[in-house]
Amino acid sequence: MTPTTPLFTTALASPTATLVLDGGLSNQLEAQGHDLSDDLWSARLLAEDPEAVVAAHLAYYRAGADVVTTAGYQATFEGFARRGVDREGAARLLALSVELAREAARRARADGVARPLWVAASAGPYGAMRADGSEYRGRYGLGVAALEAFHRPRLEVLAAAGPDVLALETVPDADEARALLRAVRGLGVPAWLSYTVADGRTRADQPLEEAFGLAADADEVVAVGVNCCAPEETERAVALAARVTGKPVVAYPNSGEAWDAGARAWHGRPTFSPDLAEAWRRAGARLIGGCCRVGPAAITDLATRLHP
Repeated sequence: MTPTTPLFTTALASPTATLVLDGGLSNQLEAQGHDLSDDLWSARLLAEDPEAVVAAHLAYYRAGADVVTTAGYQATFEGFARRGVDREGAARLLALSVELAREAARRARADGVARPLWVAASAGPYGAMRADGSEYRGRYGLGVAALEAFHRPRLEVLAAAGPDVLALETVPDADEARALLRAVRGLGVPAWLSYTVADGRTRADQPLEEAFGLAADADEVVAVGVNCCAPEETERAVALAARVTGKPVVAYPNSGEAWDAGARAWHGRPTFSPDLAEAWRRAGARLIGGCCRVGPAAITDLATRLHP
């Protein structure tokens, strides 16, 4: 295990710092030839093909990402249990998600990448475990205490694996954010909190000012923002998060294409661009990357623009 370092927080504290995040892990794994259509999504490869996960992370480091996000989004004790993996085995796979990203960083440095490379341990929302699309609706019928009880054991394992930061991502609901903020207390690892949003509100239709404000006084949270949303939603949300919290903002939207659940296919044209990212940075974003359908080529363009 690589011990957690305070250097990530130090790097983010620089008023001139902009860290480039990776793009979508799932689309890179699919580009490498993997079928991710089952309920575990990319987390399935932690058990079945960990080398594929390393290769995907390495592609993003080589593309110019400073931070890669692990394959932990849909990795949960409950999800693995449905596949017959016991609690001890699931904990090993959660820790492995961090170790694989560290291995990719080691290989990138061996390839001559000299800049600092960071690992964000992904922790997706409760709805991701259900694999029914409810991470884009929220309002699961569970209270804050129940959601905290779901998240805390997984976050404890991920924190012990030594990531640089915990990515509490694609959060659809302010109630789940409250649970996550309670669940990360005392873990000794900084975290970012990012909501998935639509039409200027959380996916559970709550005001973003209220949702962002929950993290304003949370010492563990070093950045607040949005991910897995339309690029066009991002600038307004970034400016609001910066104003409400006074913290650095994280922004990594989707490509701009739309998912057709019936046809199980993406359609439309991508609108993600480095030009938009410049506006996000001016609005307060300090961690900038992409989510679904944003691949290494787009991250290279982004890194070129943000790291001249």
